[in-house]
Amino acid sequence: MFRIFQAVKGRDDQAVRDLFWAYLQWATPEVNREFGVGFDEESLLERDMCELAKFQPPDGRLLLAEYEGEMAGIACMKKIREDLGEIKRMYVSPQYRRRGIGRALGERLIQDARVIGYRRIWLDSPSSWKGSHALYRSLGFREIGPYPESEIPVEFQPFWIFMELRQSP
Repeated sequence: MFRIFQAVKGRDDQAVRDLFWAYLQWATPEVNREFGVGFDEESLLERDMCELAKFQPPDGRLLLAEYEGEMAGIACMKKIREDLGEIKRMYVSPQYRRRGIGRALGERLIQDARVIGYRRIWLDSPSSWKGSHALYRSLGFREIGPYPESEIPVEFQPFWIFMELRQSP
């Protein structure tokens, strides 16, 4: 089976780097195909690695999923406001999909958000990622308009889906 755990700085840095890189290698061609925009994947990877602190407790999470000894997925959450977190970089490697790992990562982030005190969780993803949206909806997320804290440039926001989960503390 698989296990979900909080990444530890120093111990899990290479696994985080590898999964961020896999995410970028998967997402960039998708975004390029849809919008005709290329990204400097290496710069994005280095930026993410330099900013890992925002995904660390007490206000954030950087979860890893391990399947039969192999790193299979990643999911992050960061603080936006006292009662609001944002999910970022949720990804499961293609060979490990359809095993419940994505759902388990999402459920764990939701549980951890409740513990932190986040009454709302936001996320965003390209409108073409239908499978992701189905998973998020099944976890209780609903569509909302773009939020100012999103890192999505204004010109791409019409082609993005923004979602929110409201929960009681």
